Amino acid sequence: MKYSALRRCLTGFLAILLSLGIFSVSPAALATEPTVSLPTESTAVLDLAKSLTTVQKENLDHHLEEFEQETGWKLRVLTQFERTPRQTIKELWKLDDRSVLLLAQPQEGNILNFNIGDAVYQILPRNFWMEVQNRLGNRYYVQQNGEDQAILTAINSIEVCLRRDGCSVMPGISDEQWIFTLIASILGGLICGFAAQPRDSEELFSWRWALMFSPLWGILFFAFGVAPVMTRTSDWLPLARNIGGFLVACLGAILVVPSSSTTTES
Repeated sequence: MKYSALRRCLTGFLAILLSLGIFSVSPAALATEPTVSLPTESTAVLDLAKSLTTVQKENLDHHLEEFEQETGWKLRVLTQFERTPRQTIKELWKLDDRSVLLLAQPQEGNILNFNIGDAVYQILPRNFWMEVQNRLGNRYYVQQNGEDQAILTAINSIEVCLRRDGCSVMPGISDEQWIFTLIASILGGLICGFAAQPRDSEELFSWRWALMFSPLWGILFFAFGVAPVMTRTSDWLPLARNIGGFLVACLGAILVVPSSSTTTES
């Protein structure tokens, strides 16, 4: 009876101490880095989330090693579900100012993230990385093309721009981007055409009015219709289509003679 009473007293005393926070442990003290088994052999690709096939992983690993020997830029790929300690990864790959770590996390809303060295960031600015992340890492692209294609396409875009000694935007133009540039070109052509409609019977083209409205149709055609295509691809076909859309819309708008002019002439 004495021992059971003593045990109850000790239990109650400990409960009081814990409730007062005397033996409380801070979350920082409990936080420990996850234990992840990392390979000991040299590899440029660490596919912990199994986003790549075996063949893709081997080919990419070999390709990134060759790219580093050829250019001096170090590209590494890490896919994971759980957080891998940053210091461990940095020590494993000896990441420096000329390194880029592509981090793919399938459980995230946008699966792509990057750790960029200072030397890389000087020639590939923030806009480039944001475009790569938003175009390739979003859920729609991943569902349509797969995690592997998002990773491989991102790596290819980075390689292309590093070989060019810099890019302000991601190379290549998607269908959605091109449709936007085509619409902008057509709108610019319509505005230019309506502004250039002849004001009298002796005039075929009102260049003064077209020049007056040039800031509006010029921004639509050159800034939103031509520039995005020329900065992203050397393919002439999207550019030719945009120019053709502008000219057809402009000529079509010019040929639509205002009804007031027709009434005056009659």
